[in-house]
Amino acid sequence: MPVIGREFQIDAILQTWIPTAYLLAAAMFAVPFGRLSEIKGMKKIFVYGNIIFFISSLLSALSPNAIYLIIFRLLQGIGSAMMFVTGLAILTRVYPPMERGKVIGINTAAVYVGLSLGPVLGGALTHYIGWRSIFFVTLPITLLVIFIISRVREDWADAKGERFDLGGSISYSTFLFLLIYGFSMLPDKTAYMLLIGSILIASLFVWIELNNSSPVFNLRLFKNFTFTFSNLAALINYSATFGVSLLLSYYLQYIKGLTPNITGFILVTQPVLMALVAPLAGRASDKFDPQKLAGLGMAVISAALFTLTFINASTPVSMIFISLIILGVGFGLFSSPNTNAIMSSVERKYFGIASATVSTMRLIGQSFSIGIVTLIFAVILGRVRIIPANYHLLLKSTHVSFSIFAILCFIGIFAAIARRKE
Repeated sequence: MPVIGREFQIDAILQTWIPTAYLLAAAMFAVPFGRLSEIKGMKKIFVYGNIIFFISSLLSALSPNAIYLIIFRLLQGIGSAMMFVTGLAILTRVYPPMERGKVIGINTAAVYVGLSLGPVLGGALTHYIGWRSIFFVTLPITLLVIFIISRVREDWADAKGERFDLGGSISYSTFLFLLIYGFSMLPDKTAYMLLIGSILIASLFVWIELNNSSPVFNLRLFKNFTFTFSNLAALINYSATFGVSLLLSYYLQYIKGLTPNITGFILVTQPVLMALVAPLAGRASDKFDPQKLAGLGMAVISAALFTLTFINASTPVSMIFISLIILGVGFGLFSSPNTNAIMSSVERKYFGIASATVSTMRLIGQSFSIGIVTLIFAVILGRVRIIPANYHLLLKSTHVSFSIFAILCFIGIFAAIARRKE
């Protein structure tokens, strides 16, 4: 991010829109594509998502300025949404309930092995070749994925022939766009107008869904206590954690003066630990209460975030390592059991929309997390480039962000373990 910011000469606020644009698009389209995959076929949506991801990655690599990059990242988010909502649904569909936690754990580990390679390879590519190579390197990988999935015969269209809810899809995507975009613009006055608009569109969405025989999102699923609170826990978790990597990336490069390459090696600690713990936690959630395991994971994450509220210019890098290790263990304990609790709480015919809900909670949470950081930057740092004269304000913004994240995660413990008394 700092390298892109320097090349395009953009301020800290516009810089945060490069990841936010991707997350916003993915969140907006996750539920509509989750429903469409049940009607048209999960394999088909997955393949088309990879094709869109391929094209948008190529365009991102060729971006002439920040605005084009943000636009292509929006397109990349749409392709990713199509992959996110179908991948987990397909796995849940083909494995029996007694193996679901194990499979979800392996899937989660696979995701975080990828994420663990990301900072290292991304940092090295940026350092030695340039940031554009990050997008170029995904192209052959995406083609390989398309080739592999094209050899699968089944398409898993459980709702084939049913009508697609276009009105509900448009109102849902519009509501999310106004909500996330409005939140990112706080404390600007325009933000309040956008947030009020999001509430009005959300009301319209609820009315459409409750009066539709084939809704894009079956809101009655939220009558399920476990489904509702486990999704709430996921939303809180990602809202409190996704901004951590961005903040530490800025801290290590600006405050500590480390290269993108070294920063990547440090940040890889968290996803590596999660990749190790997630399969074990997934297996454990088949035998023990997945909600209690998720609550334990959330508590561990809260402790790690609390330690990060004390970092300053003289904090040793070893402390950052320890905090990231604790975070990784907490993530591993939370993610697989929480996802297992959500997917196991619904009938098979709702796996597509349940998978989409899991992805949506993650993406909205990630967007909120970046939005919280953006808001704090806007209030404390302002629309200025990050230079040595502003480092003390960057550090203050980091402290405030970690404090808010720690409080949010503590509240999330109670959502993760919430259950209705028999």
